[in-house]
Amino acid sequence: MTLDQYKLLGRSGLRISPLSLGTMTFGSDWGWGADGDEARRIFDLYIDLGGNFVDTSVNYTDGRAERLLGTFIGDKRERIVLATKFTMAREPGNPNSGGNHRLNMVRSVEQSLTQLGTDRIDLVYLHAWDMTTRPDEVMRALDDLVLSGKVLYLGICNTPAWRVAQMQTLADIRGWSPFVALQIEYSLVERTVEHELLPAAAALGLGVLPWSPLGGGVLTGKYSLSDVEDSQEATVSASRKGVIASSGHLNQRAIEIADEVRAVAEEANSTPSRVALAWTLTNPTVVSPIIGARTLAQAEDNLGALDLVLTPEQLDRLNRISAPSPVFPARFTQRPLVQQLIFGGAAVERRN
Repeated sequence: MTLDQYKLLGRSGLRISPLSLGTMTFGSDWGWGADGDEARRIFDLYIDLGGNFVDTSVNYTDGRAERLLGTFIGDKRERIVLATKFTMAREPGNPNSGGNHRLNMVRSVEQSLTQLGTDRIDLVYLHAWDMTTRPDEVMRALDDLVLSGKVLYLGICNTPAWRVAQMQTLADIRGWSPFVALQIEYSLVERTVEHELLPAAAALGLGVLPWSPLGGGVLTGKYSLSDVEDSQEATVSASRKGVIASSGHLNQRAIEIADEVRAVAEEANSTPSRVALAWTLTNPTVVSPIIGARTLAQAEDNLGALDLVLTPEQLDRLNRISAPSPVFPARFTQRPLVQQLIFGGAAVERRN
């Protein structure tokens, strides 16, 4: 697989690369990202290899990421599918500078257009469910943005599966623009999305774009049990390790999974990063994992995942050590007794 072997994004006809370029690491304003020159080298590498899907957000590195992208894109604009997000607050103390309501949505999109130096956003995501705005306000406002031509496609991130289904159904019933993309955390250390979100995406026509496919860096193998830490920090840490600790992934189980990833990488004459990314690509619901490199070397390493094919035995080992615990109702309905009661012992073809 190569970056110029494009995939369709969900129910849309949009063609995107099998790895997306994430830009939360563009800009050193948060203390651990790539400076402008290194970010430019990462961007150029991705584009020169045929990559066309760039992911950002209005608030990444306090807007610096979008401003850098605006200078990088230049005459390449029509080759690039540009995705950004709204929701997160941009002005401390102002409650309407964040959230999913129409006021913040419109202001955020306008700010992104200015920061990116473009007249349209190809894909805009609701960044996280805010637990306050009504679904009909969100979907109607998003549809208005599409009708205005400032936004072309819609996606959603970090929202419960039942809410995503409710909003998608609302859009379909009322003839509003539907979601075509679902961006969620998915990796060997975060597989609970397999219970509801991944099946919902498949059923609703959403292409899945995993963020943090390296588990925040844990799966690269650079942490050990001595680094285990659970941070409750409410602000963005000035260190990358602090950011990972605040995500909850610096725990013993994640380190044990990372050790198995390292072992598979040694067998495959590869790297842990490539193994972790190659694993996500084996899921048929996944369209384009998002890579977020801070250095050119990291970007080159990540892109090498497209060349790696894991054996069935290696995949089985990775799946077994990282398997999420079953949850209700599947925990109940998949038991042999209940299957016997449902089907009466008859052999019946199942639907996914």
